Amino acid sequence: MDFILDNKEAEQQFQQLLKVIKLRQSGEVSEAMNQQGITYKLNWGVSLLDLREIAKNYEPNHLMALKLWNKQWRETMILATLIDNPSEVTEEQMDFWTKSFENTEIAEQASSNLWVKSKFAFVKALEWCRGKKHLIRFSGIHLMGRLAITDKKAIDEMFEPFFEELPTLAKDAKLYTPLYRAVIALGSRSKQLNGQCIELAKVFQLSESENATKLGEQLFEELSSDYFQDVFKF
Repeated sequence: MDFILDNKEAEQQFQQLLKVIKLRQSGEVSEAMNQQGITYKLNWGVSLLDLREIAKNYEPNHLMALKLWNKQWRETMILATLIDNPSEVTEEQMDFWTKSFENTEIAEQASSNLWVKSKFAFVKALEWCRGKKHLIRFSGIHLMGRLAITDKKAIDEMFEPFFEELPTLAKDAKLYTPLYRAVIALGSRSKQLNGQCIELAKVFQLSESENATKLGEQLFEELSSDYFQDVFKF
């Protein structure tokens, strides 16, 4: 990652943000997340709505985002994904942050708030789908789904490389829900991708993996439904 010199203004804003976070803390939320297995080095229990509201008070700032991420609190890391400037995000930063994820919440927030806006989004999503660690693969799948939903300028062919990776991922029971959501998002983009996703669902059903077979059946039923097909008639 690039070395960026700190400055007095950034440090003042940083300290101010830390105070704001502490004022919005909720012990009940933090405890509920711990019970669900969503753990962090430090979690003040600030709601996502509050964090988005806080972020609106700041202009995009890459240096501030790096400082917030390095603090390693739940709230500072999520704010980092909301405040960073996508045009200054590097591949090294994306890999470094993603490899440090400890739960699916921060993986989802990073993908939805920041990675999807990066010029490296497609490259990283595909690369992470081939990863060995669960949260890296999760990040790749989630980012693919977010791209399918939000990147209206992307042509269908940009998603085709993912179809070679998904049959292997479908065997992992831990990836069932994110993969289902991502493929539905992909199959909702166009008639062409809908057809490709239906064929993908058939491939899943032929797998020796019980998880892949079940996922394929659910996806096929949804993607080939009258609702989907009626949408693409217009």
